[in-house]
Amino acid sequence: MDLGLRQKNVLITGGSKGIGLACARLFLEEGARVAIVSRSQANLDAAKKTLKDSYCIGCDLTDPAAAAAMTQRVEKEFGALDVLVNSAGAARRTDAEELTPAAWRAGMEAKYFTYIHAIDPVIKRMAARGRGVIVNVIGSGGKRPTPTHLAGGAANAALMLASAGLANAYAAKGVRVVGLNPGVTNTERVAEGMKAEAKRSGISEEEAMKRAMQRLPLGRFAEPEEIAAIVVFAASERGRYLTGANISVDGAATPSVV
Repeated sequence: MDLGLRQKNVLITGGSKGIGLACARLFLEEGARVAIVSRSQANLDAAKKTLKDSYCIGCDLTDPAAAAAMTQRVEKEFGALDVLVNSAGAARRTDAEELTPAAWRAGMEAKYFTYIHAIDPVIKRMAARGRGVIVNVIGSGGKRPTPTHLAGGAANAALMLASAGLANAYAAKGVRVVGLNPGVTNTERVAEGMKAEAKRSGISEEEAMKRAMQRLPLGRFAEPEEIAAIVVFAASERGRYLTGANISVDGAATPSVV
């Protein structure tokens, strides 16, 4: 199946590891041109070894001015963007009893605003050109609260609303926006979550992992490549009528008709 992505310019925030890196690999396989963003130069250097001919740029997306400058530089040096995939930023896992106003704010800064700072300059440029796709990899924590992920979950919920609202606002200007909510996925981030859950429950990390898998109908975590496949389809010409949706990709862990 030709997804119509050949020679499309794709920018992936958080593209140096996890789901973002899996997305970068798959877009490249489809013939797209890929640029990745990370605030960690070490992660960028490691990713560069496996992503042939990719464009890598360092940026701290918690800084709106830095994000705007990054967008300007990418479009000048790499080319006008056809696709933006947001997969950067994650709120620190904090037990509910340890939350403070500062922790809540940090959760929004780490996840919500890293996405918004990337989206704002890109979506306006896309609208001016009359075309573009933004796929936000958000997370199921915005639909199902857990005691160790309330601040991050609140940021995820806000991102779901922003995705749906921006899709509606920019549809007539040729820009699509899709939210994707992965469930538990086999990444470093989830490994950190297992540590937090193990500490909270007074069990080993292995037991926390076992319990987490037992709660999943498919009996296993998703692999980053499985999430990436859906991201790439959503961004492709085959998904051109898909916009304004927040899609759960959690292996039926949260059965719902909404």
